[in-house]
Amino acid sequence: MNGLSSEARNLHWLLTDLVEEVPALQSVAVVSSDGLLLLSSDPGRHDAAPATDASKGPKGSSADLAAIVAGLGSLTIGAAKLMDGGGIKQTMVAMDEGSLFVMSISDGSLLGVHASADCDMGVIAYHMALFVGRAGHVLTPELRSELRQSMEATR
Repeated sequence: MNGLSSEARNLHWLLTDLVEEVPALQSVAVVSSDGLLLLSSDPGRHDAAPATDASKGPKGSSADLAAIVAGLGSLTIGAAKLMDGGGIKQTMVAMDEGSLFVMSISDGSLLGVHASADCDMGVIAYHMALFVGRAGHVLTPELRSELRQSMEATR
């Protein structure tokens, strides 16, 4: 995180806070409106199992979660347009072994959360809304570019 602006460090802190406050989270990704990964947590972070355990996240990769979030976001935006439903606020996919939540951020970016099956959906939605409320106004084009460069440098 050395060399990052205070806004970028603040977003990293908000993501860390989200992951630490909600123990059922398995992985989290913030994706830009064009589908690029901006921020992510480590899948399986709160588990004793190694992060390579495929059961702890989408193939154990934040890039996989980002692709899923971007695709689901695009699909729901298209569906809302076809149904004259207005903007998308949140999408949830409940699965036998977990849940996926996607919430829009004001600039068109998306917050995606993969959680365990026993998660409290209300708590997750609340903490996601807090993140979106705090992050949405600072996610400028300059900050998105900085976050993308930071993610590419860590690969």
